[in-house]
Amino acid sequence: MAEETTSQSQAPKDLIGFLDYYLVQKAPFQIPQGGREWIVKWGPWITLVLLIISLPPLLFLLGLGTVLLPFGGIGYAQGFGLAAIVLCINLVLTVMALPGLFARKMSGWNLIFYARIVSVVFSLLLGNIIGAIVTGLISFYILFQVRTLYKA
Repeated sequence: MAEETTSQSQAPKDLIGFLDYYLVQKAPFQIPQGGREWIVKWGPWITLVLLIISLPPLLFLLGLGTVLLPFGGIGYAQGFGLAAIVLCINLVLTVMALPGLFARKMSGWNLIFYARIVSVVFSLLLGNIIGAIVTGLISFYILFQVRTLYKA
């Protein structure tokens, strides 16, 4: 019996359980239910609009980066290649998540969660530690606050 209460007061070992424990159960501030509903209702639409708006500049940057590839040297080529791959993975995960987010399915939530992980890991690899921590905490906090509104 004492073992059960000890295990319940400790954070789970898996990543989703760990983040849920600290960003929802132990969080000092909870997003009100109306705010959660608003995020779940309008979040996919906001994401869709941002994807559409960002697509032309992203395609331009990928094209420009490719044009400059022969002139940049090996370091530029490696860095640009990694950035382009991570950007494409992030975009694909986000686009794949949209139907699930509109339908309030957990599969859509999971894909957005994986897209955020890719983004945070890439920021860390670039050396942007403070930016990765701040944006990661904010995005994961919001994601985990609305997680219960998505169905399996």
